[in-house]
Amino acid sequence: MKEILTKYIPERAVDPAFDLIVQNNVYLKIVNERVTRHGDYRRLADGSHQITVNASLNKYRFLITLIHEIAHLLAFEHYGKIIKPHGLEWKRTFQRLMLPFINPQIFPASLLPAIAHHFKNPKASSDTDAHLSLLLKQFDPANDKNYIFELPFGSTFRLYNGKLFRKGNKKIKRYECVEIKTGRVYLFNPNAEVEIIH
Repeated sequence: MKEILTKYIPERAVDPAFDLIVQNNVYLKIVNERVTRHGDYRRLADGSHQITVNASLNKYRFLITLIHEIAHLLAFEHYGKIIKPHGLEWKRTFQRLMLPFINPQIFPASLLPAIAHHFKNPKASSDTDAHLSLLLKQFDPANDKNYIFELPFGSTFRLYNGKLFRKGNKKIKRYECVEIKTGRVYLFNPNAEVEIIH
């Protein structure tokens, strides 16, 4: 397992992450990319714990996702199943678990301030923290995608599912975009990855 982890997370994070996996009897499954989520946790019928993480994530996002999912396991174990999945109990557990990893031996100095800020009040997904998400994306393999915030007003773009949209105005933190086929308005995070058409 350690050899496998070495491919997916920073080298200095391997031992402490491996310890968390072993201590909590986690079956870690690395899967092909799912567009809607980076990872998930579920308790299996036999009482064991399965965590899945997308293989396509860069090593820093993979580590954050892995610890995010272990925090679900520990929060449910400690506080019971009636807690909110991303409520206060989970946030505190996630903060506690991430603290040893937030250092320059694991994360680049350019990421540390954004990570420290994010973990003052972690969100359900690092993608909802636009600043951190954009910083993390610089470590992704090169691709042909653009971010919504980069597109000119009125431009047409395609999502992973093939749907076409036209970019509109920014409303507070998100952009209003009209689905061309239906005319329905959707809100997009500024850091959503899309394919520009024109």
